[in-house]
Amino acid sequence: MPFDRDSAFAEVAQRRDALVNDPVEQLVALLSRLPGLGRRSARRAVLKMLQDPARLMLPLAGALEAAAEAVHPCRVCGNLDAQDPCNVCRDARRERGLVCVVEGVADLWALERAGAHRGLYHVLGGTLSALGGVGPEDLSIQPLVERVAAGGIEEVILALPATVEGATTGHYVTDRLKPLNVAVTRLAQGVPIGGALDVLDDGTLTAALRARRPA
Repeated sequence: MPFDRDSAFAEVAQRRDALVNDPVEQLVALLSRLPGLGRRSARRAVLKMLQDPARLMLPLAGALEAAAEAVHPCRVCGNLDAQDPCNVCRDARRERGLVCVVEGVADLWALERAGAHRGLYHVLGGTLSALGGVGPEDLSIQPLVERVAAGGIEEVILALPATVEGATTGHYVTDRLKPLNVAVTRLAQGVPIGGALDVLDDGTLTAALRARRPA
């Protein structure tokens, strides 16, 4: 029987439309976009929720909707929180003269989980990358410079990834802050080359912060 190309394409389109109209497949597809969740893991999670929707799915849906409406970036540091400024920036017990610069919110949360840093934060929103087309204007570097220039900050800790991009970003930030006469330090031991902060254990993060040295 000769191959009917039009029929084959029509069958593929029909299957695609069927998947799009299938709420289970839609949910699996959405969950599989999350870090660490492939389609198999997403399918297991969906099955678990569908087996007990009143206890798992409906509360999750409500929490997701509430978080989507309430959580926004902090205008001071870039953290994600339901209040602006965020709970870290509003905490009067924090060391106001100590600011830890991180690549993303995941790193901020990792340091908070470890309880290793009692100062404030500044989220850059990424690292410089010539290949990726990410320049200084794409990151929150100028707001950091303005924040330091406003006074009150004595030390800036560069808690950036131990990668080429992280090192490049650290050097650039150091050069931008040099005229402001503020101490700039960076994480030392404990952070492996190519390592990401949000996957390190609490002890490693604490040791790295305590062993910081001039950048």
